[in-house]
Amino acid sequence: MQLIFDGHNDVLLRLWENAQKGADPIAEFVEGTDKGHIDAPRARKGGLAGGFCAMFIPPKEDYPAREVDQNGHYSVRMVGPRDQAEALKIALEMTDIASRLEQAGGLAICRSTADIRAAMDSVRFAAVLHIEGCEPIAEDLSNLETFHAKGLRSLGPVWSRHNLFGHGVPFAFPSSPDTGPGLTEAGFELVKACDKLGIMIDLAHITEQGFWDVERISTAPLVATHSNAHALTPISRNLTDRQLDAIRERKGIAGLNYATTMLRPDGLENADTPLSDMVRHIDHMVERMGIDCVALGSDFDGATIPAAISDAAGNQALVEALRGAGYGEDDLAKLCRENWLRLLKTIWREA
Repeated sequence: MQLIFDGHNDVLLRLWENAQKGADPIAEFVEGTDKGHIDAPRARKGGLAGGFCAMFIPPKEDYPAREVDQNGHYSVRMVGPRDQAEALKIALEMTDIASRLEQAGGLAICRSTADIRAAMDSVRFAAVLHIEGCEPIAEDLSNLETFHAKGLRSLGPVWSRHNLFGHGVPFAFPSSPDTGPGLTEAGFELVKACDKLGIMIDLAHITEQGFWDVERISTAPLVATHSNAHALTPISRNLTDRQLDAIRERKGIAGLNYATTMLRPDGLENADTPLSDMVRHIDHMVERMGIDCVALGSDFDGATIPAAISDAAGNQALVEALRGAGYGEDDLAKLCRENWLRLLKTIWREA
């Protein structure tokens, strides 16, 4: 079994949402559940040793349905950002769930690659705290260091909605990621502050202009934790070859997103998606960037994924598909975990 450190999941969102309905998030994760994609038992079964756990603030309004026209095209209307005070409250509640899970032995909040490897060795889920869409962060960045002290080591300035820090891409097919402006002035300051603190910047949901804004002002490797190849699936969330080339030049990473809308040639949300579509995207990104710049970024608990994987327990099905496609064990180790650990060691400025 190849242990996997994953670039993106939304398990904290699922646990928080269920807690709002009276569920016990600690028991749900530690003891296991039939809900969602990730809990400790299923993670162990599928070799999911850890990953970036997103604190994503859900939209306040109902998220619009994906309406597909007769040509198979769609463009989902963007929703507005959450109020900063509301977003901060929710993010702190998610942080509290992570802390309680750590106290219960369900996971380890990791601040270094040594922490990640130690958690893997002790078979505890190695969680790196991530903010997806920076509505919880004050515009003057006055609480960024507070989040850093609580374990935040990665953030995406935007989700697929605009906020004080920048502009996100919509969920649209077919569509270019070049859908509007990039970072705001506050966003430029956020990126500079993250570089100073050693917080990884995630470019997964930002516009193409925002991608190039970060490329221009940041000195860190470029990272898109859960994005695929636009050349194969032309959805606005995927990366163009030019973006992949820039990630390669900066020795960054693109993490394969398991979302079927980002894998299928037709961009549809359909769990009956073959693993060969996942392998095609890995092949394309490896050919374009090299094996050292590609990893996994499942989007577990945040997307419809192929039924052949189903949940965290099925992760090894992808590993087997890659093995069958000719990837050897050394390359599989890189794709599954070692590339992430190499990157984080650089961004976190470890010796």
